[in-house]
Amino acid sequence: MQTSERSLIKTQSHLGGLSALLKAAGDELRLGVLQVLAHDSYGVLELAQVFGVKQSGISHHLKVLANAGLVSTRREGNSIFYRRAHVATNDALAITKNAIFTQADSLAMPAELQGALANIWQVRSQTSHQFFLENANKFKAQQDLIASYDVYGQQVVELLKLTPFKHRNNALEVGPGEGEFLTPLSEHFKHVVALDNSPQMLANAQRNACTLHNIKFILGDTQALSTHTQTSEPDTTATFDCAILNMVLHHTPSPAQVLADVSQALNPQGALIITELCSHPQSWARDACGDVWLGFEPTDLSRWAQVAGLSPGQSTYFALRNGFQIQIQQFFKL
Repeated sequence: MQTSERSLIKTQSHLGGLSALLKAAGDELRLGVLQVLAHDSYGVLELAQVFGVKQSGISHHLKVLANAGLVSTRREGNSIFYRRAHVATNDALAITKNAIFTQADSLAMPAELQGALANIWQVRSQTSHQFFLENANKFKAQQDLIASYDVYGQQVVELLKLTPFKHRNNALEVGPGEGEFLTPLSEHFKHVVALDNSPQMLANAQRNACTLHNIKFILGDTQALSTHTQTSEPDTTATFDCAILNMVLHHTPSPAQVLADVSQALNPQGALIITELCSHPQSWARDACGDVWLGFEPTDLSRWAQVAGLSPGQSTYFALRNGFQIQIQQFFKL
């Protein structure tokens, strides 16, 4: 095949891709789907509920978006979740795809759509909350089946020591579990806030950290941080120099929203350290440990963090004998 023929075939392929891309973007509902998928991933049934259409209808729209390279999928047990596709820098249509994403993001999301998303998050949150309500006393034993604190705790402590904090006044841990990491936080910062939306889990952390006198325990989710920062006690400033999320995000209804909330509560140049499971297929973790998500791709965490105004720092990955893999990622507030 001659060079001119190869060039013609390549051009035709790009034109076909551009045609599919413009077709995908030429529908109001599909643009709404791209807008919704900007900060989170959703299953077909969830998206059908959000947009008030039949499952077959939303599946058709998702297929069109997928064929255009605008959405990708990830498997969560027996369910398929959709998210916005990552655009490769060498993609011939990268400029157009990113322009579509940027334009969708620039439009205000309708109030009814925001309300429908809030309902989805509420259902996810209630499922997680009910699990901890019923299993707080045995959660540690179940969590240890996947990754106990001893497996990753020391590595997080070492990263904490190496992190160049501008100030060491206030630290936040979201979902402190049994309170193991509150000890190193209390040693490195003047004041520490432990935030948990489960009263049983918060009580466990408070009981195990009873000898630490610079810890404030708050019942609520990360959206409660705005209330805390507005009503801070005299010995607590309105924002944090450090935030810790150890094995928490896979229990939350909207990981992207959690990162946005935490970023908002961080001081400029403040640091966030996340310990999480990498994506895995072991769906039994949902029932055993109340997991909403079966881990995350590192690129997902990085993308959500970037949207939230955080820049990446160091990262570490290591596999466990039971088939799980852990990631520890560090981010800084811009």
